[in-house]
Amino acid sequence: MTATVLDGQVLARRIQAELTPRVAEFSRQTGIRPCLAAVLVGEDAGSEVYVRNKRNACERCGLEGQLHRLPATTSLEPLLVLVEQLNRDPRVHGILVQLPLPVGLDAMRVLHAVSPFKDVDGFHPENVGRLVQGAPRFVPCTPQAVLEILKRHELPVAGQHAVILGRSEIVGKPLANLLMQRGLDATVTVCHSRTRDLAELTRQADLLIAAIGHPQFVQAAMVKPGAVVIDVGINRTPAGLVGDVDYEAVRQVARAITPVPKGVGPLTVTMLLANTLRAAQLANPR
Repeated sequence: MTATVLDGQVLARRIQAELTPRVAEFSRQTGIRPCLAAVLVGEDAGSEVYVRNKRNACERCGLEGQLHRLPATTSLEPLLVLVEQLNRDPRVHGILVQLPLPVGLDAMRVLHAVSPFKDVDGFHPENVGRLVQGAPRFVPCTPQAVLEILKRHELPVAGQHAVILGRSEIVGKPLANLLMQRGLDATVTVCHSRTRDLAELTRQADLLIAAIGHPQFVQAAMVKPGAVVIDVGINRTPAGLVGDVDYEAVRQVARAITPVPKGVGPLTVTMLLANTLRAAQLANPR
């Protein structure tokens, strides 16, 4: 068996092509161009790439992309002042604080300072609560990217045993909540660094999602034959970018698998654009 490759880059282009006329129609009817403001603190090379990709995607789909740079020496107070200015700016509909922040800055305090109506990453406590209750305002971008991959490739979720490696606030926890909600109806197990008999659990997964930031951690022996494997990890190594899954080995066992790069990443950016359009629509109902 050789797995079907779930190409996120191709799917991202397709969804962006669907999004572009929706943005144009909204702008035509309201005279408003949806705007995503990115805040970048410092000069992290990876963050520079991510922000550039997001701005380019905005331009392709007709959104405005702003970039607000602050030096790595910035203290918490000026950063919070900038976030509040963006909160108050009616021309800005979505705010993205690029992570990671430099050491010493309280990331959660900054993320929670973003207005819940402009929190297109879905990190604000109000938006987290709405997600848990099954009435999300914004679905976090990476979990939504995973769901789009499953939906667009018509991969079954209901009744499947989904095992998630990682319990982060960005991926693991929100994705677990989404997969167990009515309409998706998966049975979910969340594993983490203190989980015992990890390989035994992963071998039970019909749907295995890796989001731990550990290069090529998931080996073929950890995967149930015929499982769907979604690799959320992006790890920089001397050999280049790799995921949390040993791709070449696992693709001989799995039914379907996402590559790294060109897997979940491009779709995460696309979901950010969709959330920005939604934020503009909520702020300017027709």
